[in-house]
Amino acid sequence: MSDAFDGLAGVLWDMDGTLLDSEKMWDVAVRELSLHLGGPMTEETRLKTIGASSANALGVIFDALGLDRDPAALAEAKEWMFTRVQELFGDGIPWRPGAHDALRTARAHGLRSALVTNTERRLTERALETLGRHHFDHSVCGDEVPAGKPHPDPYLRGAELLGLHPSQCLAIEDSPTGAASAQAAGCVVLIVPCEIPVADGPGRVFRDSLEGITGSDLAEAWAQPSGVRL
Repeated sequence: MSDAFDGLAGVLWDMDGTLLDSEKMWDVAVRELSLHLGGPMTEETRLKTIGASSANALGVIFDALGLDRDPAALAEAKEWMFTRVQELFGDGIPWRPGAHDALRTARAHGLRSALVTNTERRLTERALETLGRHHFDHSVCGDEVPAGKPHPDPYLRGAELLGLHPSQCLAIEDSPTGAASAQAAGCVVLIVPCEIPVADGPGRVFRDSLEGITGSDLAEAWAQPSGVRL
């Protein structure tokens, strides 16, 4: 590893909307779930579910429909949603632009990598068939930490599994929820927005796409002051 990487030792990758264009599949599933539960989903409700853990997303949907958060009903809705997403994943999950090459670039420069997602292990394992497990040293799923994004737990666990302090890691995210999680954990965050805008904030650097990203770009993102667009 070159001197340009002094201090940066790992990359923590979000999955939905960052590496895979799977948010569109979640969009289908949550909208269909809302109809299944009693009514159409508003755009405001949909925006609140993007990047959320399954528990938080289901809570948002139930609240929007005026439904009681009965544990049995939530569990049934979760199973319905997961089954539908699995069906959609089975048709193939498209990559986000430049994401596949970005994973290989991080590997080529000796950076440790972990997948850090709010998606639960059951669905993440299906997605890893597309992503390729060899790209990651470890993976952290939403059902494997005390609290999912926007809490810092997923990114704290990802850094821990890599044997690193979060400040040694560059997190790559697409959503406000994920960015808040990585920032709270102490990571520098490279934000490549997908479905919704992400506000500037401390420790946040922006890039329009992962296309053409180089090892030097990763190092520069980690070292840049907040709010920079690369």
